[in-house]
Amino acid sequence: MQPRRLMLGALAALALAGGPLAAQAQAFPSKPVKIIIGFPAGGPLDAHARLLADELGKRLGQPVVIDYKAGAGGTVGAEFVAKSEPDGHTLLMANTGTMVINPAVYSKLSYQTLKDFAPVARTAQQPLALVVNPAVPANSVAELVKLAKSQPGRLNYGSAGNGGISHLVPEMFKQATGTFIVHIPYRGSAPAFTDLIAGQVQLMAESVPQAAQYVKAGKLRALAVTSRERSAALPDTPTLIESGLMGFDVVGFYGVLAPAGTPRPVLEKLSGAFKAVLETPDIRTRMVSQGADPAFLDHEAFRGFLATEMPRWAAAVKASGTKLD
Repeated sequence: MQPRRLMLGALAALALAGGPLAAQAQAFPSKPVKIIIGFPAGGPLDAHARLLADELGKRLGQPVVIDYKAGAGGTVGAEFVAKSEPDGHTLLMANTGTMVINPAVYSKLSYQTLKDFAPVARTAQQPLALVVNPAVPANSVAELVKLAKSQPGRLNYGSAGNGGISHLVPEMFKQATGTFIVHIPYRGSAPAFTDLIAGQVQLMAESVPQAAQYVKAGKLRALAVTSRERSAALPDTPTLIESGLMGFDVVGFYGVLAPAGTPRPVLEKLSGAFKAVLETPDIRTRMVSQGADPAFLDHEAFRGFLATEMPRWAAAVKASGTKLD
């Protein structure tokens, strides 16, 4: 009888231990869920979050509210969420820069991505387009490389600022092609595009939604996209891999993070809700029209993805020599 009593006792202990966790999942969410964005309203990350918010609210049974805490390349919003109550009601919608580039760029960053956050879900991937001013005598990547090698340092590329993805991807391109192209940083994409169209700089690498509108208007020429597959927004533009740069597959991504310590059942419920939203045909169609490809990863797979991406971008930051305080 003694072994049977021990087994029953063990089962009872497991039931008691699992009770609070199950209750947490059932009780969540008990109030509106707030998604923090570390950038001003109106940008591509804001559009992405707003696309998902209403449907996510239906899945969770509570309103989903978007709030903005802009500053320092997304770090202000990230720090706010990292210090929030780890109950799943305050989330961070973040991009590549906030999650994997900032930790390598900022010497005094107030958060560590995999220590201070619990990944919830990757929601999308977003390729960049390599675009040139129409006056540049290059209609392909091969012609651009040939031009750059024949005139080292004569070509300039603009970016939205030091340490961002539009800075680091061209640096990766330069390393892959053995070219010397001068970096001209701007305070945001808009002034960089203005000078690119005016011919003050000759090329840029920017997110497909931003670049496609200028390409379709005939103001810029797209030479390639940085993803493994072509972009639906620029279907006639080849990939860099197709253009001869084997293995060049670099994309930006969006994802959702919760404060570290958020209970696993809550993470699983949130992750499942995002999965359901991203499987909605209308959401997928509208997301693609915004230039982002649905690319769901659950909370465990997303953590693994971030762990892989962080050293890759850290190497790119080191090679660029960028460091910010």
